[in-house]
Amino acid sequence: MKLFAAAGANVVVNGRSSREKVDKVVADIEAAGGNALGIMADVGDAVAVEAMVGQAADRFGSVDIAVSNVSIRKKQPVEDISVEDWQDTINTNLNSAFYLARCVVPLMKKGGWGRIIHISGVDGFAAHVPTRTHNITCKAGVHAFAKALALELGPHGITANTVSPGAIDTTRDWSQYDDPEVWRKARIEAIPVKRIGTVDDIANACLYLAGETGGFITGEVLHLNGGQFRF
Repeated sequence: MKLFAAAGANVVVNGRSSREKVDKVVADIEAAGGNALGIMADVGDAVAVEAMVGQAADRFGSVDIAVSNVSIRKKQPVEDISVEDWQDTINTNLNSAFYLARCVVPLMKKGGWGRIIHISGVDGFAAHVPTRTHNITCKAGVHAFAKALALELGPHGITANTVSPGAIDTTRDWSQYDDPEVWRKARIEAIPVKRIGTVDDIANACLYLAGETGGFITGEVLHLNGGQFRF
């Protein structure tokens, strides 16, 4: 978000659980001379997403770029996944992308230009971690959704793509992983470029797709994994 703001975009920062973190990002952007709006909306709630997009359009006039970046990742053997667990994951990780798109597409069509970007993950292409059936399904689904949008919306000047990060140095629930140092060493050993990815790597990929640089790219997936997975 800070990278987008530095490039001149008006930014909407959305969060669900921490108003403090949202406000901090907004403050950092504004301190650097950018424009930002902080909103607290559960993107698994269609009504909340509609309200969020409405606030963004009211503040900035329209919505030209939408990045869907949300995920919950429960580790559960398939026989232990309850219907509630399944629905919660599908709603948060997959339905949220639909809720956002259905609200921003009319605005983008009106302007004759738009960029829709979904953040997926290795799970959706390699299914490399067991006990995440629900998340794997969603991560594959958001890219399928992007391909469908690309086909339908291309004539309106709107592209839809997916960014699929690999191992990224970011905040994570370490209860689902090995010891942090063990995890880091194992990942670096498996990655040809010999480093863990950063959130800036993801931001730069999104910025590339969001600008005129990405105007002839749609329905595609950009894998950011340092060569660990060569799809």
